Amino acid sequence: MKNSKKETLAMCNAICKNTLMETLEIEFIDLTEDELIARMPVTPKVHQPDGVLHGGASVALAESIGSAAAFVVLDYENITIRGLEISANHVKSVKDGFVYAKASILHKGRTTQLWQIRIENEAKELVSLVKLTTISFYK
Repeated sequence: MKNSKKETLAMCNAICKNTLMETLEIEFIDLTEDELIARMPVTPKVHQPDGVLHGGASVALAESIGSAAAFVVLDYENITIRGLEISANHVKSVKDGFVYAKASILHKGRTTQLWQIRIENEAKELVSLVKLTTISFYK
């Protein structure tokens, strides 16, 4: 991490303008050397028809935070990050409030990275467990 924690979080939030992340109201709220944490409000705009959080919104949150985490822990000024593969297990429904996603690195290679993203509700109960493989390449 080249910048301070505050600067890095501000940068992550700034690059969300006019993107899916802004539409979903994803906000990056904390980071360490190997983890990034974001939150997303659970409102009707991310519900499936029966009034609970849509799995696709959870996956979008997971890919967004995993890709941002790869960007932060690598040399982000000179690389581009893309998701290669994502898989998710949804284990609990959420109707409202916030969900929190924590991306933790499992493999930090120069070209590929493997991330685990835990999405939890406000009671810290597991909602979804996601695995994301990213690829980085120099611009």
